[in-house]
Amino acid sequence: MESTAATDVRALINEGCISRYQQRIIVLCFAVVAMDGMDIALMGFIAPALKTAWGVTTHQLGAVISAALIGLALGAMFAGPLADRFGRRVIIISSVFFFGLWTLATAFSQNIDQMMLFRFLTGLGLGAAMPNVGTLVAEYSPERKRAFIITVVFCGFTFGAAGGGFAASWLIPDYGWHAVLVVGGLLPLMIVPVLLSWLPESVRFLLSRNAPVGQIRRIVEKMAPGRVHHDSHFAMVEHAHLHGAVRLVTSRPYLLGSSLLWGGYFMGLFLVYLIGSWLPSLVKDMGMTVTQAALVTAMYQAGGTVGSLFAGWMMDRFNANLALAVIYFVGAIATMAIGYAPAHTLVLSLVAFCSGFCLNGANTGMNALSASYYPTHARATGSSWMHGVGRMGAILSAFAGAQMLSMGWTITDVFSSLAIPAVLTSLMLVAKYRYGYRRDGV
Repeated sequence: MESTAATDVRALINEGCISRYQQRIIVLCFAVVAMDGMDIALMGFIAPALKTAWGVTTHQLGAVISAALIGLALGAMFAGPLADRFGRRVIIISSVFFFGLWTLATAFSQNIDQMMLFRFLTGLGLGAAMPNVGTLVAEYSPERKRAFIITVVFCGFTFGAAGGGFAASWLIPDYGWHAVLVVGGLLPLMIVPVLLSWLPESVRFLLSRNAPVGQIRRIVEKMAPGRVHHDSHFAMVEHAHLHGAVRLVTSRPYLLGSSLLWGGYFMGLFLVYLIGSWLPSLVKDMGMTVTQAALVTAMYQAGGTVGSLFAGWMMDRFNANLALAVIYFVGAIATMAIGYAPAHTLVLSLVAFCSGFCLNGANTGMNALSASYYPTHARATGSSWMHGVGRMGAILSAFAGAQMLSMGWTITDVFSSLAIPAVLTSLMLVAKYRYGYRRDGV
């Protein structure tokens, strides 16, 4: 008797509606990104209290923050190949446990050297989580909505960072800075059992690794009830690749596109971290108050959340590379405009909102772009390496910003110069569309 044709899982995901099972995956991944965002931002919230309690210098605090960023870069670089070998689920859950554990340990640091070590270890876990979350979400999302769904999930980063700020404002006056780190460590550890129970492995990864059909059937039955039978078997139409994940990402067909992705994300994180870190000081130097400077910076961050959703919407409707290229280019204009805006709270806040809308929004969209560029068996490696290289831009931004201010640059000088990397990122994405664009990875 002739065997039943295999069910194409990729087509099943692309043609179907987003089921409650997929929605649960999206919510869990949003929670992981929120925990990640909260833990990355914690040091900024406790810095004033830490300086008072320990008498540490700004340079020492900078070293602690840099240690975490270095950990983030290394964690991303190593976690991608591991996720393509052992699965997205195990790396995500392990990374959440790891950064929760070391954040909790940081609360009990006895000196600045211990804190630097613990933040480096925390960074390893933080760096491993985000790119693999993006990969897992991409592999459960229909292509027509993929970019928007990924950007929604990555909005969890600003949600978590804001939540950490509110928690810090409540905890520090009554309980001290240690309490903020205790909460920041316990919350990720508390969601680990939930992830163990409810977060599945990527069904597309399981297919690429020839997992047992029963394991795949159980996931597909939950994802698309009534679409499979007890004797169904499964396949995934995707180009065959002879190379392993690392070798494919750096192979000739992908190397140019990979390099342009890495360069664009490097520039993007350089911009976002430098502006986020130094905008309050630059605004204050214009003669505005600390409260006004905080408001302008808050509007910059708020613009990023709205801009992320807009970028995802644009990427699903137009060519994703060109959509992001346009957004980055408009961001270059808005960023330059900050330097020429008058010292007026409303005007400066609106211009900063526009800059954050474009730059932060496009940066979030880069996660969807990398997830769509690589095939299943190399997707985690490609996305994680983009994150790793991008974090190097974040590390460099701390030194570049300090150098600009030490040279006496005005706000006009700083933001005029920052338009250059935004334009370069836009050009890189146009070049990727023209010379390095592939659809193999869908």
